Parts: sequence; structure tokens; C-alpha cells
Amino acid sequence: MTIDPLVLMTDVEAATEALLRTAEGLDDSAVREPSALPGWTVGHVLTHVARNADAYTNMLTWARTGVETPAYASADARNAGIEAGAGRPLAEQIADIRAAHERFADAAAAMPASAWAFQLPPPVGQSAAGVPWGRLREVEVHHVDLGRGYTPADWSDAFALRLLREIVTGLPADAPAMVLRPFGLEHPLTVGAGDGPVIGGPTKSLAAWLAGRADGADLTVSPDGELPIPARWK
Repeated sequence: MTIDPLVLMTDVEAATEALLRTAEGLDDSAVREPSALPGWTVGHVLTHVARNADAYTNMLTWARTGVETPAYASADARNAGIEAGAGRPLAEQIADIRAAHERFADAAAAMPASAWAFQLPPPVGQSAAGVPWGRLREVEVHHVDLGRGYTPADWSDAFALRLLREIVTGLPADAPAMVLRPFGLEHPLTVGAGDGPVIGGPTKSLAAWLAGRADGADLTVSPDGELPIPARWK
């Protein structure tokens, strides 16, 4: 599934504003409270959202200039940055996300058409045209991870379908076998090798379940039985 990266940036803008509205509705103590991600507070999630924007800005800079600019200096530096920023006051976290998003948007606007074809290493692992989608995915999924009222049901149908297809195509060959039948889609999606149960349900629910953001309680299994345990996503 492809889309003009600059068109997708409008979705990134909307998703970021929605996350910021959620953050602005919290009180100052929220940054120290648990998020929906085990081991992370709300402050960890907010800080990660900001630093991820900077990471993708680095990748776009690499694509535009040809000068190697890794997303993060190292995995340890990434983790240390999140830990260092997690306890900051809420207002500072919100301002940080907004400023980081603006840097990312400026970097996307500065890309000449030819630079979008530049092949980038992980965490992009494809052409730079995939960066806006990567950023949208991070914002939407981590908005859910805040655990403050935004759920996969709030995702757009287009986002959920693209996320579902990305997860399915990225699962390892030894992932538990199953056939996914999202409501309203003509063609099923196959996971793993061999026979497996047919899992049906709304696209948003299937995507959230495979992403580890829902328990799959509203999904159906045929033949009757328990849901398989999906392979861990990211």
C-alpha cells in the first residue's frame, strides 16, 4: 500500500494534535503514573513520542543530504534519553512533543522529490517515503499506550488496515498459523504456514490484537476454541 508521503504528513499532523489534546487534558501528576505499557509511565510514553520525532527527522536529513545521520546514537542512548525525560513536568513534555513535531514537519517539507527514494536502514528499512507512515504509526499506537481514553476504536479505518497488513507481512515464518478475516474485506490474510483457525472481527480489533494493544475479546474463532497467542510485534 503506497501513498504520497506529503499527503500522509497531513495525517501525522492530525494524529499529533489529537495526542497533544489528550496530554493537555491531564494533570501534572500523570507523568509519574503507569501507562498501558508495562514498566513505562505516561512520562516515558510522552518522552518517547518526542524523541521518535527527532529520530525520524534524522532519517529524513540523511535522505536529503546523503550525510549519515542515524535515528539514535545507539540503543543505549535511546533508552537513556527516554529515562532522562520521563519525569519532566507535563507542560515541558507537551512543549517538547510540539517542537519535535515541528522539526519533523519542516524536515519533510524540505525533502526534494528525488530524496524520498533514498534507501534508509532500520528503523525505516525502506525508502524515505516510508518515514511519514512510520511516524504516524508511532503516534497512533503510543496515543493508545498513554492509557488515557484513546483506544484502537479511535483509529481510522485506513490506518488500522495498513497497520494490520504491515504486521501480518512482518511476522516471522514460525508465527502461529491463522487466517484473518477482517469484516468488510473480500480477501483474508494468512499468517504462518499450515492450517490454522479463522479469526474474524473488525479491522481495528484485529490490528490492535496483533499489535498487543487489545485482548481480542471481540474477535471470533472458527472452529470454536481459544484465540492463538500471536507472535510478539516489535
